[in-house]
Amino acid sequence: MKIILTHEVSGLGAAGDVVDVKDGYARNYLIPRRFAIRWTKGGEQDVAQIRRGRKIREIATIEQANEVKGQLEGAKVRLAVRAGEAGRLFGSVTQADVASAIKASGGPEVDKRRVELGSPIKTLGAHQVSVRLHADVVAKVGIEVIAA
Repeated sequence: MKIILTHEVSGLGAAGDVVDVKDGYARNYLIPRRFAIRWTKGGEQDVAQIRRGRKIREIATIEQANEVKGQLEGAKVRLAVRAGEAGRLFGSVTQADVASAIKASGGPEVDKRRVELGSPIKTLGAHQVSVRLHADVVAKVGIEVIAA
């Protein structure tokens, strides 16, 4: 089945790409989660609009990505969360929490889909997360999780 991606899907493509996938994958996963829409002849206008929006949000060059990487790696990011007495969190830190903490600490605005946690953050203390800025540039950001 031919589909148009509306969001970046790891291993498949970026927003605005027209890809061919198995029918069940598109029907049961991509379309219900709004990661994709069905391809139609009239959908070509949607592709152009999605690509324009992606171009505005995306970091275009490696130089820009390295500049943002320097800002991110130099930022001191603190994230206040609710925790129990033993230092265990009530829940875990999400990608959206990390993106908003980076913005609140004076860093650049980062899309939550570009934040990679590795393993769930469920304890207080210092943690490392990766932010994929460009295909070749990944920033390592130190996050200090403190009790609120």
